[in-house]
Amino acid sequence: MNRVFSIRTNGPACHEFTNELRSWLDEMAAGDGVLTLMTRHTSCSLLIQENADPDVQRDLLEWLNRIVPPADDPSMGWITHRYEGPDDMPAHLKAAILPVSLQIPVRKGRMMLGQWQGIYLIEHRDAPHSREIAVIFQPS
Repeated sequence: MNRVFSIRTNGPACHEFTNELRSWLDEMAAGDGVLTLMTRHTSCSLLIQENADPDVQRDLLEWLNRIVPPADDPSMGWITHRYEGPDDMPAHLKAAILPVSLQIPVRKGRMMLGQWQGIYLIEHRDAPHSREIAVIFQPS
């Protein structure tokens, strides 16, 4: 059982889509198994992260910007891939740091996430995008 989820983005942000995944599992009447997710893009990431305090997502984005600033920052003069603008190669670097796929165990149709965990698409580009996440549920 598989599906592609689409998420519209408007610049760097953390887009939680945990509830959409829960609804899909409910529709399928999923039992026990494994949920595998993969982004179909090279400049965004997937992440399981705290969903109780939005400061966590803001701090995560700020940390990413500190370790990988835009290509027009003086510290990034070594970057040669600038075809799509100063956010392009830094977005690829951020996607190389964070995961682009996740596996989540499912028991009795419920993802085995912790109390404060949510599933996020992390957008690294400045311009709006339509992102696709390929998802497969493999029953055990």
